[in-house]
Amino acid sequence: METRSTREALGDALVELGGLDGDVIVIDADAASSTHAKAFADGFPDRYYNVGIAEQNMIEVASGMALVGKKPYATAFSSFLAGRAYDQIRCCVAMPNLNVKLIATHAGITVGEDGATHQMLEDVALMRVLPNMSVMVPADYWSARNMIISSLKSDKPLYVRLGRAEVPMFYSPRDEFAIGGGRIVREGKDVTIVACGIMLFEALKAADILARQEIEAEVIDCYSIKPLPEDLIQSSVRRTGCCVVAEEHNRIGGLCGAVAESLSVNYPVPVRFVAIDDRFGESGTPAELQEYYSIKFREIVGAVAQVWATRRR
Repeated sequence: METRSTREALGDALVELGGLDGDVIVIDADAASSTHAKAFADGFPDRYYNVGIAEQNMIEVASGMALVGKKPYATAFSSFLAGRAYDQIRCCVAMPNLNVKLIATHAGITVGEDGATHQMLEDVALMRVLPNMSVMVPADYWSARNMIISSLKSDKPLYVRLGRAEVPMFYSPRDEFAIGGGRIVREGKDVTIVACGIMLFEALKAADILARQEIEAEVIDCYSIKPLPEDLIQSSVRRTGCCVVAEEHNRIGGLCGAVAESLSVNYPVPVRFVAIDDRFGESGTPAELQEYYSIKFREIVGAVAQVWATRRR
């Protein structure tokens, strides 16, 4: 199966957006080659702004541009965009509810050898807690590309989380990804597995193993973390009676927290998490780190075994 990274989709999506709307601008923090925003810089140099290694300033420039009617897309590594510029995002984008799209690359443990400082495992939680901010996590190239392109329809703040590593090309150019959406990618009746980002592929591997054990897993690609596709998830767990949530993020505050909060209010069922267990990252290859932090298909199979025994009948 062909593989491409979600960050590659950023450059292609921005170029398409540039052709669709003359008010689209891109603001970069001196990382265009790594984020692939360079494609926009090459195609639309008069609408590309490199503020240097100054993410806080980048957010203030983006908010100013939004106030005069432009449609800014601000790009940087997730550790510096969500982390270093959090106060500016909170005060200058979320509070005034401005049309600023924040596209963060190099998120999660699979950034690899760069280590803990660059392995942002808290960004979904940080962005999700902000009023007015939507949060989306695509799984592959096409979902990332189409998600970013469709963001042009919204005039609200949005955070999109992209990765560094190459992943399988799962979706097609025709698939659509709306804010607040999710997608059942495998139907089942015995357990619901809710995943996002790279963990969608681990969930599908786990579902194959579970099928050999005569357990039919329903797998949901929950690409919208906020707003959460609550009806889709609740409909699934009402059939299956239990749920496992998998994400490449701290188990606190991300997709795990969002699903648990929703189910606890609307339809409580046994839930288990496969995520980073409240730790910072370390240096290693992406494959080594997934093994070390126990976010592989084997852990999903094990979590299913735990909830299966106590599922709501």
